[in-house]
Amino acid sequence: MPVSLLGAAEIRALAADLDVTPTKKLGQNFVVDANTVRKIVHVAEVAPGDRVVEVGPGLGSLTLAILEAGATVTAVEIDHRLAERLPATAAAHGVADGALTVVDADALRVRELPGDPTVLVANLPYNVSVPVLLHFLETFPGLERGVVMVQAEVGERLAAPPGSKIYGAPSVKAAWYGPWRLAGTVSRQVFWPVPNVDSVLVGFRRDAVPRGDEDERRRTFAIVDAAFQQRRKMLRQALAGVLGGSAAEASAVLETAGVAPTARGEELSIDDFVRIARVLRA
Repeated sequence: MPVSLLGAAEIRALAADLDVTPTKKLGQNFVVDANTVRKIVHVAEVAPGDRVVEVGPGLGSLTLAILEAGATVTAVEIDHRLAERLPATAAAHGVADGALTVVDADALRVRELPGDPTVLVANLPYNVSVPVLLHFLETFPGLERGVVMVQAEVGERLAAPPGSKIYGAPSVKAAWYGPWRLAGTVSRQVFWPVPNVDSVLVGFRRDAVPRGDEDERRRTFAIVDAAFQQRRKMLRQALAGVLGGSAAEASAVLETAGVAPTARGEELSIDDFVRIARVLRA
């Protein structure tokens, strides 16, 4: 029996049955268009046998599209009602036993995932999208690639290159793990309720060789946070607190790392920040 997808009417009926009113707090804008969830799965290059983790499956529209492609899914859902109903919805739509595992938990607190997923596919709400992505990439090194749907502002920032107006700490921290790309736009009309912001697909692929160990990552991220705490501030001033305590000491570290003390955080790539962290560690 092939896996079938949810339609708009069934999604609304499920929500009514569960007494679920989409809330802004949880970012619950449910996707009600089958073509859109299939597009996400296609862009993510989900193939039969892939082990996928989905964060925030909601009522299951994207979940079923991933399962339709022949992958297994570990779905992490914070809303207990949705987590409890999802297996029954999947079974009713032709999903085989064992293909779906539901984890009833806050994604930001998850430290273990059954099924050892290697692909991340999700529709993430604005307020937790970056924290969830960084938490999963840090906690689950087996995640090799992924595509997520996020608000346009978030996706553009994640994929922004150094020197661009929207480049910031999330851009640098995401780049620690590998390259990111904008992978498509999503119409507001495919959501229920219709949001008042645009959405995009953003994809990543983890570097084959890690940039550094966990201690180096933490040190680098602390420098990144300091550099972007006050935008357009010279690094010798912005980093004084983490590079010795004074502008002069910060300048010495920066010069050793090959970074101009008068540069600003917005100009630096992840590799520049890593060099600064290595000089500090030495």
